Amino acid sequence: MNNFSHVILKNKEDIEISQGFPWVYDNEIFSVKWLAEDGSGVKTTTLAEAQVKAGSAVEVYSSKGTFLGTGIFNPSSKITVRLIGREHADKIMADPAAYWDKAVRNSVNIRALSFDRMDSCRIIYGEADFIPGLVAERYIAYNGERTAVFVVVQFLSLACEVFRKEIIDSIKSVCKPDGIYERSDAPVREKEGLEQKTGWLLGTGSHFVKDGVITIKENGIFLDVDIVNGQKTGYFLDQKFNRAAVASYCHGKRVLDAFSHTGAFGLNAAKAGAKSVVCADISQEAVDLISHNAESNGVSGKLTAVCADVFDLLRQYEEKGEKFDVIILDPPAFTKSARQIQKAYGGYKEINLRAMRILSEGGILVTCSCSYYFDENTFYSMLMHAAKDSHKSVQVLQKRGAAPDHPLLVGYPQSEYLKCAICRVL
Repeated sequence: MNNFSHVILKNKEDIEISQGFPWVYDNEIFSVKWLAEDGSGVKTTTLAEAQVKAGSAVEVYSSKGTFLGTGIFNPSSKITVRLIGREHADKIMADPAAYWDKAVRNSVNIRALSFDRMDSCRIIYGEADFIPGLVAERYIAYNGERTAVFVVVQFLSLACEVFRKEIIDSIKSVCKPDGIYERSDAPVREKEGLEQKTGWLLGTGSHFVKDGVITIKENGIFLDVDIVNGQKTGYFLDQKFNRAAVASYCHGKRVLDAFSHTGAFGLNAAKAGAKSVVCADISQEAVDLISHNAESNGVSGKLTAVCADVFDLLRQYEEKGEKFDVIILDPPAFTKSARQIQKAYGGYKEINLRAMRILSEGGILVTCSCSYYFDENTFYSMLMHAAKDSHKSVQVLQKRGAAPDHPLLVGYPQSEYLKCAICRVL
């Protein structure tokens, strides 16, 4: 045994790990082999009895003794080990700064294949980029003719928190940002035994950040993004290419963009020549932001922002006999656990059923789900039953997912969360 503790899995619990799954749950662990600090030698105990410090690097082994990888140990979390690499711990921990610099550079460089250096995009996507629990977005901010680079980071697990300095140093070196803002204010940190935190890690955003808001450009459209107080990191970059694809169906059409957030789908539709656009969101702050974004892009004459509960609004449109040519449904995740799938199914089905009823003949329905637990089979089953109950026929013209800055890690289905279907409703 080397100087690193060994986590030994129960029989057959290594199968998913060997296929690429990066997490070890507490109930999958048979025993832990660790070196006692009092000099009494190597101990083999249950997980509950193991005296291994949180944040320590450990090696994971199958029940038959096969080495599976190195991870960070966290007894406070149900995910007790998050794998950081398939190499032995002594190799990784010999020079952690170099190890994480390579990981960050690889992650940023792969984006260069799909995104221009002036594109805002996600540069690190947690486990899918082999940096567990870390999310980093690169925003290109505009102020007249001037631009600046800002990176918004979220440290969501102990596995990345313990390498905070190395990761931030690498982001500074690779991205050369004018500012780095931390949004580690997600409740998931508390499950990891970590306090929530926010604030500037580099710079203050002067001249580009006003009241926490920056202006970015996506698909040629200027958008205000609240990186300080907005949802998650301020904006949902994963739908960029889907918004452009949807825009091609909107010329001369009457469009409804529901659960609109910043109005990005609706703005893409308006710029593509839509006859009229209604953007609806339950948040007045979001509605105010949509109106501002519409004015900034010169489409306020054809775009109306409405503050409303979308469930109620769809029902009202149906009762009034309103019709739209294109309807976009991009709701927040209706379920964040497997236990709530049935409840979420009812919510997704209701909005899709009502949208189908208020579409004009041959109209386009763009329907999305960003919940991993609401998987693709469940999603398309819901769509089929919504079509059946609304007495419509549905052709799926395009099945789409997240943009390529959100890569899918084979063996880790959680990385494939976004479903986006462009449909024709008859």
